[in-house]
Amino acid sequence: MHRPSPNRRRTAQSRRTFLHHTALATAATASLGAPAASTTAETPRKKVTIARIETFPLRYPTVGRFKFFEGPKGQPGGRAAVLIKITADDGTVGWGQSVPIPKWSYETLETVLTTLDLHLAPELLGLDPFDTEALHAAMNRAIAPSFSTGQPICKAGLDLALFDLTGRLLGQSAAQRWQRPGRTRLTLSWTLNPRTLDEVEPLIEQGRARGYQHFNVKIAPDPAFDLELCRIVKKLVPNGFLWPDANGGYDEATALAVAPKLADLGVAVLEQPLPANRLGGYQRLKRQGALPILMDEGVISTVELNEFIDLKLLDGVAMKPARCGGITEAKRQIERLLDAGMWWLGSGLTDPDLSLAASLQLYGAYNLKYPAALNGPQFLQGSILTSPFVVREGQLEIPSGPGLGVDVDEAKIRTLLTKGV
Repeated sequence: MHRPSPNRRRTAQSRRTFLHHTALATAATASLGAPAASTTAETPRKKVTIARIETFPLRYPTVGRFKFFEGPKGQPGGRAAVLIKITADDGTVGWGQSVPIPKWSYETLETVLTTLDLHLAPELLGLDPFDTEALHAAMNRAIAPSFSTGQPICKAGLDLALFDLTGRLLGQSAAQRWQRPGRTRLTLSWTLNPRTLDEVEPLIEQGRARGYQHFNVKIAPDPAFDLELCRIVKKLVPNGFLWPDANGGYDEATALAVAPKLADLGVAVLEQPLPANRLGGYQRLKRQGALPILMDEGVISTVELNEFIDLKLLDGVAMKPARCGGITEAKRQIERLLDAGMWWLGSGLTDPDLSLAASLQLYGAYNLKYPAALNGPQFLQGSILTSPFVVREGQLEIPSGPGLGVDVDEAKIRTLLTKGV
């Protein structure tokens, strides 16, 4: 499918565009994390509508090995992403990013592009970008749910672009619009996914050389390998926060046998030990109590999070804004977990640029206590930002500007545009 260059980009069309010429949408009763009503009343926002939505398919080069980005025969496949530009009728621009990973979910670069261009963007033209309820209702009508939100990774990119646009219109960062003090820097965790145990120590040294002190590891399906991996990491980094993620790779019997042994090694939590639909197994693992059991792939919306909490399936969630439809829903889930006194860890989908900025804004505003497994800077090269992110002493600075806090250099987009889509 031919994709337009930055100079001839496709603009989504819709019957709703006439709204731009006839009337402005009314003020939203529910906005994308906007300040409390009293603050909004004191500082009236500009009333605008969505005039244009453009998409750009990108592919970031990868460095090192990360199993989810391997192509045929283990060759590097690059990190696909779809950049989204929303322009309001006053000319204000917001940027977002969808980050599909076919080996992790069912969404691909191609499905994200066609869904955005043909189904979602046309439904949003002419709407008020602050009207969160109407915007998400329109998206969910166009792409219906199955067990949970339909195509959440795709929808996350639009949510981020809307958040960026409205933040710029308000002149506020995430922490400011949510009225949270937040923090200015976030400590990161280095991801280990070795093929052999001989690789573990050199990989740890790579992380240490960049200032990392904490490590998360990919485990499953081999419990003997996994236990030895965690033993080595704990021996080499005894004071680090050790966080294994099975990505649903164990069966129930294996998970029940491995969890107490991981606990004995000093592991802090166990993320997604079973496939997302093994709810009875999660109940039994939580009841076993060997380790806090965190879900990831199994939680997309607050609806199932509430159900899973009531059913006593989990002790917390490894949060990913890209997984659950964007920063709006991720914020809602964090607040639910905090109210319940449960764990929440900050993770990601090897996020580049805009998706990474959104995670930093969210985790910083909610003062994440633990190292964040945001490994985009570890595995990705290239950037479309005017000021790319730089890891210093194992930390990233949280952007302080309005919206997502970062600026896109449109001249850099061409360097990462992928061909033949």
